[in-house]
Amino acid sequence: MNIPIIASLNGATLGGWTKYAKQVEQAGADAIECNLYFVPTNMEISGSDIEEAYLDILREVKTSVHIPVAAKLGPFFSNLANVAKRMDQMGTDGLVLFNRFYQPDIDLEELEIKPNVLLSSAHELRLPLTWIGILYGRIRANLAATTGVHGREDVIKLLMVGADVTMLCSALLRHGIGHLRHIEQGVREWMEEHEYESVQQMQGSMSQLRCADPGAFERAQYMRAVKGLQHVQV
Repeated sequence: MNIPIIASLNGATLGGWTKYAKQVEQAGADAIECNLYFVPTNMEISGSDIEEAYLDILREVKTSVHIPVAAKLGPFFSNLANVAKRMDQMGTDGLVLFNRFYQPDIDLEELEIKPNVLLSSAHELRLPLTWIGILYGRIRANLAATTGVHGREDVIKLLMVGADVTMLCSALLRHGIGHLRHIEQGVREWMEEHEYESVQQMQGSMSQLRCADPGAFERAQYMRAVKGLQHVQV
């Protein structure tokens, strides 16, 4: 098979992370995605403690295998840019933005907490789009976008802010594996219509470093966005 196999790994202890990282490498994985899924509920644990725990996991996994290691992160950091920089400096090969944390629901008839997995929607693209656009060109690690990628426009937007990879799950569950071919063809057609000769030509062209209005990635554009709602009918 010519398609690279990337193992998504989640652990509970440092020993567990490294043990299974070695096993998936031996099984033939081309890379490992450390799925750093942790919802802190202990009030004695600080944000910096969590960041250090993530860095420790990545450091130990990196030293235990010889294949690329990426970190799949949630967006809930006081300073995501700093966390990304530190992960990049320690040699993390890629950042996958963003993880969607499990959120339970309540059964009002049975009065029970119940599992409730919701598929993503296209509007969730805005968060990875924003942060990939900010991080592009500032770190060496590859940037992968996940959550909210449903159609060709989503893929094109993410490439233009600097994504190296776009990832789909919910769209394939809804439309089947054949949807990949539909999206790929749509991207090719758009590139031809707009006279792009390669993905590299447009990659990062709308990132914060390269776009004509860098402030559009930050709160400075809040008032302009709000004013745009004045003609919207509710």
